[in-house]
Amino acid sequence: PGEKIATDGTVVEGTSAVDASMLTGESVPVEVGVGDGVTGATLNAGGRLVVEATRVGADTQLARMARLVEDAQNGKAAAQRLADRVSGVFVPVVIALALATLGFWIGNGSGLTAAFTAAVAVLIIACPCALGLATPTALMVGTGRGAQLGILIKGPEVLESTRKVDTVVLDKTGTVTTGRMTLLAVHTAGNAEESEVLRLAGALEHASEHPIARAVAAGAAERVGALPAPEDFANVPGLGVQGVVEGHAVLVGREKLLTEWAMELPAGLARAKAEAEAAGRTAIAVAWDGEARAVLEVADAVKDTSAEAIARLRALGLTPVLLTGDNEAVARSVAREVGIDAEHVVAEVMPEEKVDVVRRLQDEGRSVAMVGDGVNDAAALAQADLGLAMGTGTDAAIEAGDLTLVRGDLRAAADAIRLARRTLGTIRSNLFWAFAYNVAALPLAAAGLLNPMIAGAAMAFSSVFVVGNSLRLRGFRAGG
Repeated sequence: PGEKIATDGTVVEGTSAVDASMLTGESVPVEVGVGDGVTGATLNAGGRLVVEATRVGADTQLARMARLVEDAQNGKAAAQRLADRVSGVFVPVVIALALATLGFWIGNGSGLTAAFTAAVAVLIIACPCALGLATPTALMVGTGRGAQLGILIKGPEVLESTRKVDTVVLDKTGTVTTGRMTLLAVHTAGNAEESEVLRLAGALEHASEHPIARAVAAGAAERVGALPAPEDFANVPGLGVQGVVEGHAVLVGREKLLTEWAMELPAGLARAKAEAEAAGRTAIAVAWDGEARAVLEVADAVKDTSAEAIARLRALGLTPVLLTGDNEAVARSVAREVGIDAEHVVAEVMPEEKVDVVRRLQDEGRSVAMVGDGVNDAAALAQADLGLAMGTGTDAAIEAGDLTLVRGDLRAAADAIRLARRTLGTIRSNLFWAFAYNVAALPLAAAGLLNPMIAGAAMAFSSVFVVGNSLRLRGFRAGG
C-alpha cells in the first residue's frame, strides 16, 4: 500500500483501491481484484497486490501519452517576431536614405558640411534603439511582475496566443476541484448525534488506508477533535470496515455491508444516499449496535475560488468548457456549482481523447486555452493554442504548458491571461511609438531641419519613453 504500480498489468492476487486520478481524472479510487487490469504510475492506496506485467517500456499507457505530448508540441509552428522581421528591412532602407540625403545635398550645391550634417541626422534619428527595446523591456517587466504573482510565462510567443483565445478548457480534478476526497455532509437518523457519528465512524476509518476512509477520518478529526482508538478492527474488501469502538459494534461502508448484517437504511437515509449519488458523490453508510444511524457524503470538493475564477474568465470573453475523465453525474454537479453551462461539459474521456477534444474545438474555428495539472492533461496542454499548467500538478503538465500557475489557484488563470494581454498591448504600443517617431522625424532630418544634437536627444527620448511605458506593467494587480 502507498506504492506506485510499476507498469501496466493484471492483478493475480489481492484486492485494493487504486488511485488513478493522475492518469484518468477519476477522483474516486477504483476497486480492483483478481483479473482486473491496472495501469503503471497509478497509486495502490489500499491493500497488497500481486500484478502480472502485460505491457512494459514504450508500450505502456504512460509512454503512449508521452508520445502524444511530443506529437502535439512538434505540431506547433515556430513564432516569428515582428520587430526582427521589420529590422531586417528597416536598417538597409535607412542607410540608403542617408546616402540619398548626402547625395541630394551635395548635388544641390549646399556644401559637404550641410550634406554630412543632414545625412548624420538621418542615421541618428533612425537609430532603432526604441525598436530594439520595445519587446524585451515589456517582456522583462511583464514576466517579472507575473513571477511576483505566481505566474511564469515561458516566452514571447505565448503572448500572441492570449489575444486570440476565446475558449478555455478546464480539467476538473486538481484544477477546478481540490483533487482530494473530502467529507462534505453528514445525514443522521433517529436520535443519533452528528458528533457521535463522526467520533465512531472516524475512529474506525482512521485505522484504514483507503482514500475514502482517510477523508472521513480527517473530516471527523477536524470537526470533533481527537478520535478514540478502536478496540477491534477488520477490513472488508470492497465493502468497508467493521470493528468495536468504545464498546459499540460499528460498521462503516457500502449499504451492502449493512445488508449482510441484516440492517436496512431508514427512508430518510435511503433518500439522502440516493440524492448524494445522483450528485456524483460517494455515500457511506454508518451503523452501530444493530441499527443504521447515518449516511456520510464524500467527494472531491470544489475549490473555494473556482466559481469566482470562472466568472473572471467569462468577463475576459472566454467560454469555459469542463473536460474530465470522471463520470457524467460528477462532472455536471461540479459544473453547476462553479457556473459552467451543461452543454459545455465533456465527461468520461480517456487521457488520449482529451487532445482530440481540444483539436475538435480548434477545427470548429476556436482558439483554445487549456488549464490542467495531471499527466493525462499534458498532451491537451501541448495541443492547445495556450496551455496553462497548475504549479501544484505533475512535471509532465508543467513542461507541456506555456504558462505555469505556481499557486494552483484557478483565479491565477484569469490573471495570467489579463497580464499576458496587457504585456502584449504594451509591446504593440512600444512598437507603434518607435515606428511613428521614425516615420515623423526622418523627413525632417532628410530636409535638413534637424541637427545631429537634436536628433540624438529625440532618439534618446524615444528609448526612455519605451522603457517608461514598459515599467507601467509593474502596476498590474491580480484580480483587477
